[in-house]
Amino acid sequence: MARYTGAVCRLCRREGQKLFLKGERCYTDKCSVGRRAYAPGQHGQGRKKVSEYGLQLRAKQTTRRYYGILENQFRHYYELAEKREGKTGEQLLSILETRLDNVVYRLGFASSRPEARQLVVHNHFSVNGRKVNIPSYLVKPGDVISINEKSKSSEKIKSVLEMNASRPIPKWLEINREKLEGKVLALPEREDIDLAVEETLIVELYSK
Repeated sequence: MARYTGAVCRLCRREGQKLFLKGERCYTDKCSVGRRAYAPGQHGQGRKKVSEYGLQLRAKQTTRRYYGILENQFRHYYELAEKREGKTGEQLLSILETRLDNVVYRLGFASSRPEARQLVVHNHFSVNGRKVNIPSYLVKPGDVISINEKSKSSEKIKSVLEMNASRPIPKWLEINREKLEGKVLALPEREDIDLAVEETLIVELYSK
């Protein structure tokens, strides 16, 4: 399955909630979810009765699109979550949150996850002093994520940092704005993740 390259605002409208795929635009009146709060397409405004399977599928698709994950990779994360202690759904979200591209976004080093993914691929970040350009790299408690020295002078990076300076940082992360680095304090708990989805529906879907 190829990565989606269409209009990302259609994905938000399809899921009926903001997935924050367009950065600052998502926080303004220009957000398409607020302007057209119905699914895209000619039948988007029609009333549809959603089956149990439909609810489960939407929960999975919403989560997958929120983090920008392809189907096979998402299933891999689910299988990894099953092997961990605790509730599988919560472990799945915890794993997704610890992806490097998501952590870069959470720290305010990018305005959206797609932008964070692009910055990581372009070698702008290091983990524990070592350059990492793999967006799916999973960080762990104690890891330090920093902007590479050469990238600190980039006008693009400077503008992003200025734009996101006031964004709140999750309690499982810590940021040092002077050094332009962040630290993973702990693995995120369910209450730390602001995704409006019932992860138990995903578990039910994959358990069939």
